[in-house]
Amino acid sequence: MSLVSRRANFTFVAGAALITTGITFALGAPGAGARPAAAPPGHGKAPAVVNGDNGTVKIHNSSTPVTDRRNEPQVCVFYLDAFGFDPGQSVSWQIKSWPPTGDRAVVDQGTLTLDSAGDGRTSDQALPNGHYKLFWTFAGEHGAAKQKVFWVSCPSSTPTPTPTPTSPSPTPTPTCTCATPAPTSTSSSPAPGPTPSSPSPAPSPTSSIAPAPAPTPVTGTLPVTG
Repeated sequence: MSLVSRRANFTFVAGAALITTGITFALGAPGAGARPAAAPPGHGKAPAVVNGDNGTVKIHNSSTPVTDRRNEPQVCVFYLDAFGFDPGQSVSWQIKSWPPTGDRAVVDQGTLTLDSAGDGRTSDQALPNGHYKLFWTFAGEHGAAKQKVFWVSCPSSTPTPTPTPTSPSPTPTPTCTCATPAPTSTSSSPAPGPTPSSPSPAPSPTSSIAPAPAPTPVTGTLPVTG
């Protein structure tokens, strides 16, 4: 077979193939009455949330309404607020002290049963100032526990000084300016008697009293008569 004949045969075959392909596309087009193939179930849709892992938990100041869905990462007295979990779900929670101020020790924990809407809140909690992390686990959980980090920052209160009690001033005693009468005795005292004198001591027998001198005879000049 000559080279020209071979080229002619190849051109014929290629042209037939192109015509066949074009007819196939034309018949498969929506305008030709063909219906597109149905997508498999669930194709193109967001995956459904697995029961148990839905819901969220927020940190709220004690004065924040339970309907507020904001998270407050800096609080003083606070509570935990849950939204959109499974109805009646049981929850266990722990709070750990967290770096840079904490050592990962458990400082608070509790349990909570949510209502029929999957909502609920804890009672008010109080912790010392510092950094903390919440771990929120629940029945039917498929993934990791829900977590929240937050700061407790309460204003420091200046203690009010206690007043020092003062002693009451003594009440002055009223002074009377009137003359005070002399006291009158109702009983008469006897007049004092004379004090007895001590007797004079008797002279000692060895007294040194000198005897009276004897009379000296006097020679007279009168004449003797007889």
